[in-house]
Amino acid sequence: MAFNHLPAGVHDALAPLSVTPVTHSVPMAKNHRSDRPSAQPASRLSPGQILDRLAPGPSRASRITHTEHVPPRAGRHAVWPDRIRSEVIAAVQACGIEHPWAHQAAAAEHALDGESVVVATGTASGKSLAYLVPVLSALLDGSQAPNGRGATALYLAPTKALAADQCRSVKELSQPLGTAVRPAVYDGDTPVEAREWIRQYANYVLTNPDMLHRGILPSHPRWSSFLKSLKYVVIDECHTYRGVFGSHVAQVLRRLRRLCARYGASPVFLLASATAAEPSVAAGRLTGLPVVEVADDASPRGELVFALWEPPLTEMRGEKGAPVRRTATAETADLLTDLAVQGVRTVAFVRSRRGAELISLIAQERLAEIDRSLARRVAAYRGGYLPEERRALEQALHSGELLGLAATTALELGIDVSGLDAVLIAGYPGTRASLWQQAGRAGRSGQGALAVLIARDDPLDTFLVHHPEALFDRPVESTVLDPDNPYVLAPHLCAAAAELPLTEADLALFGPETEALLPQLEAAKLLRRRTKAWHWTRRERAADLTDIRGGGGRPVQIVESGTGRLLGTVDEGAAHSTVHEGAVHLHQGRTYLVRSLDLEDSAALVEEANPPYSTVARDTTAIAVLETDVEIPWGDGRLCYGSVEVTNQVVSFLRRRVITGEVLGESKLDLPPRTLRTRAVWWTVTEAQLDAARINPEILGGALHAAEHASIGMLPLFATCDRWDIGGVSIPLHPDTLLPTVFVYDGHPGGAGFAERAFHTARSWLTATREAIASCECEAGCPSCIQSPKCGNGNDPLHKRGAIRLLTELLRGAPEENDDAVVEAVATVDAEESEERGKEVEG
Repeated sequence: MAFNHLPAGVHDALAPLSVTPVTHSVPMAKNHRSDRPSAQPASRLSPGQILDRLAPGPSRASRITHTEHVPPRAGRHAVWPDRIRSEVIAAVQACGIEHPWAHQAAAAEHALDGESVVVATGTASGKSLAYLVPVLSALLDGSQAPNGRGATALYLAPTKALAADQCRSVKELSQPLGTAVRPAVYDGDTPVEAREWIRQYANYVLTNPDMLHRGILPSHPRWSSFLKSLKYVVIDECHTYRGVFGSHVAQVLRRLRRLCARYGASPVFLLASATAAEPSVAAGRLTGLPVVEVADDASPRGELVFALWEPPLTEMRGEKGAPVRRTATAETADLLTDLAVQGVRTVAFVRSRRGAELISLIAQERLAEIDRSLARRVAAYRGGYLPEERRALEQALHSGELLGLAATTALELGIDVSGLDAVLIAGYPGTRASLWQQAGRAGRSGQGALAVLIARDDPLDTFLVHHPEALFDRPVESTVLDPDNPYVLAPHLCAAAAELPLTEADLALFGPETEALLPQLEAAKLLRRRTKAWHWTRRERAADLTDIRGGGGRPVQIVESGTGRLLGTVDEGAAHSTVHEGAVHLHQGRTYLVRSLDLEDSAALVEEANPPYSTVARDTTAIAVLETDVEIPWGDGRLCYGSVEVTNQVVSFLRRRVITGEVLGESKLDLPPRTLRTRAVWWTVTEAQLDAARINPEILGGALHAAEHASIGMLPLFATCDRWDIGGVSIPLHPDTLLPTVFVYDGHPGGAGFAERAFHTARSWLTATREAIASCECEAGCPSCIQSPKCGNGNDPLHKRGAIRLLTELLRGAPEENDDAVVEAVATVDAEESEERGKEVEG
């Protein structure tokens, strides 16, 4: 029997038991400390005052497990390089910026020297200006060229909203430069009649990787005058290009470089990133070029108060009588309501579209009871909205018309929302880089800010709110991407051949796996070799072979059955679990029930309704080992990494009460299974190890299952993944290994680099997993440690103490890692196990 936990879906109902609040501060990670106090504007509440008002009494105050105070930081000025055009410097000064920060000037210097550069500094540190100044200067130089179009520049953003926001900023900054700078957004929302003008005359084109992949590169002859003059390529928020999406973007950029070379151009790449580990390495992997790093943040920063907040336990009991903690969704909605009443401008970041809608809806209902006018000043913002809806919300937030916004990560990126006082983060966003990026959305223009991380009832969130050093003492993560993934590389080789026949001279550009893949593409009759080049053989567009965001199919349209009105879309890959028949769908504060899902026509029909529950899909999984790439001994057991095939099927859905998470019932579904070939890490244990851990056959399945759940919950602390990027399966006797085995796999075709990261950090990862289970105060397991609301087997069987003993025994044989914290944690195993023996009752 296989026990599984799969990617995709919301994990709103997990985290630990009450702990005495931590009142001290711990040292901060590099790039977040500062050393100078600053004055708080008298007209605003300080971050500390805002927090005090959120926790006025013992009941609320006890939910704060830790408060981190980040003092303000002084700025360090420099001067622009003398090669920057004086008109550009004057335009910048006209906007009130007399001198650049040191990191802005350094980045501009590298750009002028023709060196690709990544600026990896904190939120609101002026990264945009660092690349805009050399770009505008080049465009101004080009406007005076006697012949031709002059220099051009391309700007890439991960979202349409960010590109549109940047276009507004460029127009404002370049207004004194007249027609020398002609910026324009070119994306799926651009009117057809405007596109030809952009191709012929715009010299600063703002777009996204999707449009570059599907629209610009396949039509490169129509863009020839733009491409042959391309001086700079700006890649904004480049830390978001990770996993499968980042791997696709890396290959799109290689196709761009190839076509530019065809037209005689060799653009310089200017990248902007949130604070990240080894940004130059990640940027080099993304672009395929050497990239210089500018990471010393010289901008000033106001005071930041960062609170860790754990929702209280309720009187309810969940599966097997486990205590149930109040959901992060309900807690965040309460806090957003309180902040709106006080006039505190706030964004609440939520992990899921459904969560954003739900928080907005609850806050609106509670505000309406106080003042109906306040209810209209809170809204939701997420992907899947129609373009005009997104634009209206962005404008309302920017103008201050909205006091509160419940948003998905679509708003995490650099859209200008200056003037915010507070940020609520409903659940750990998956990486420390994203956490700081979201927290940095408040406190712009030098004022202080409050950030609150509200823990979900989830092993990782629980671990973090009680181990603040894991957030504030450690540097942010490295970006994980794998451009050589054959599932990524193959369709881009086809797209490149369709754009311009591939030659042997091109092979090195696309990576070492290219040569081995070309014969396979020939055998599949996708490419044909003629003389010395490979040609695309099909009539359809090669670029349509792949969705670079990993959706894998056309989006499913959500249609109101009574009116035929299009409400929005959902990725095809998520449709089975989010818009199945009977699912509750939220849109702009309204609740709908899905009446039918037509997979052939990619349409879900919905009706407006008001059910007293939300829905969560349940699924089952089987896994087969295809190839073991690496295998190392862990004592008698083995730790392995390789290729697997995962077969998954959504089989039912639960109806849960909105506020408490109480399960009201389960309904069966009849949806087809899906097969995924991907990469996985897995570990096995032997009979001798089971005997040493006192794991008998009756509790073996539960111990493996519990260890699997907890290890999935902890992996985002070690790899730049979200919990829904990965899945897992645990089996007491797997047919391929012939041993008890736990698998954790990447939830994307071909893998995304997360399982590989897990393999390389396995000792640290599994040690933290064991500690998270052992430190939870529950008796037999709860959502804070080993239970999962997404479990395909209904969290049965699970055995908490068996999982602790099993991981303890596994870690005894683990190879040494250079990690003092891990060594110390494993050294405590014997003492903890002795204490366990005294109180354990075998199940």
